[in-house]
Amino acid sequence: MPNPGISEDEANRRIDCVEAKLALGHPPRGVLAKGLHGAIRTAAIEDGSSIGGSGAWYDAACATAGRTADASLWVKPEPSGRGSFDSGVEDGYNVKGRSTLYRPDGEVAMEWVKTTRDQERQEEMIREALQAMTDKLPKLKPTAGPKTARADLMACYPVSDHHLGMLSWHEETAGDWDLEIAENMLLTAMEHLVESVPSCEQATIILLGDLLHYDSFEAVTPKNRNLLDADGRYPQMVRAAIRVVRRLVQTALKHHQSVNLIVESGNHDPSSSIFLVEAMSNIYENEDRLTVDTSPSKFHYFTFGKCLVGIHHGDGAKPADLPLIMAVDQARAWGEAEYRYIWTGHTHHDNVKDFRGVRWESFRILAPPDAWAAGKGYRSRQDMKAIVLHKKFGEVARHIVNPAMLVSNGDS
Repeated sequence: MPNPGISEDEANRRIDCVEAKLALGHPPRGVLAKGLHGAIRTAAIEDGSSIGGSGAWYDAACATAGRTADASLWVKPEPSGRGSFDSGVEDGYNVKGRSTLYRPDGEVAMEWVKTTRDQERQEEMIREALQAMTDKLPKLKPTAGPKTARADLMACYPVSDHHLGMLSWHEETAGDWDLEIAENMLLTAMEHLVESVPSCEQATIILLGDLLHYDSFEAVTPKNRNLLDADGRYPQMVRAAIRVVRRLVQTALKHHQSVNLIVESGNHDPSSSIFLVEAMSNIYENEDRLTVDTSPSKFHYFTFGKCLVGIHHGDGAKPADLPLIMAVDQARAWGEAEYRYIWTGHTHHDNVKDFRGVRWESFRILAPPDAWAAGKGYRSRQDMKAIVLHKKFGEVARHIVNPAMLVSNGDS
């Protein structure tokens, strides 16, 4: 969103707030410090700005005041941890054991330190670094949407487990899949569905997790490090992901007056999903018809009239537990809603169950199985759906497209 003009007094006040955080040990832009958020982000959030908008909050102040915060006020804090047990360990890791060899005189001769990844801290480090990088991404200019549309309808486009970067060979699995096929398939499916739904004023694009097949330069799952069949290099996959999501957003903006984007973290892309949502938030900062949900939570929610929708990848909680989680997280919205839905991915197949007060659903995907899944006997069909919600009556329609339709363009 574009920043309104601010007074010189307000600009200086913001910079003073940042300098106060620098003096407390919060690092300047582009610098990481273990256990501490950046000075700009901390000051901006305390002042009421969003995480995604903290860079703009600060940059507007610098532009008006003609100065920046004095980075020399920051003094790197002493490393903290659990005493000598954690000393000398690189940020982003925890010590799980030490083995020490002592000489006869009691002096240390040699020491072995066993470490494990601190997943929460590493995600925080990535978030801080990427926030600094994405602050300077080019901002797209606002676009014009359709002049008329139905205000009582919302089109929802759930994209489940698209696995950009996966490699599949039809002779070994159910079909071919690589970066180019994955990108073209998703964009064509989105265009087909947008043209199929009625004229809805609002739309929500929901990336249900695992949009990217792997999360680093190693083609392995982040947690268990299972080897994956991969196409291309990690930078190619990241570029394709950003390009695809921008095209999804642009397609939706052409047909709907307002669009909401939710990016869920999957078990294949927990860190890359953070980069993706921050990149989209910054790229579309000036597009007032797009809202990007920048919450790093594993659970996201949105409401539309009498509808309450919960989003989760599906790997962190069992379906039977999700209704109560929603009721706790969204107590007021739960009480006001008449139609409640929980949408997840992860399983790669359609599954629907009506719990008390909530309808849970997982979705098929457009990608074929990889060699591992094919060898295990998984044979789920492939498709993508658009779900139409009515403010008063809940789900009133859904549209489905499958790969065969996209290849044949609907011909018999």
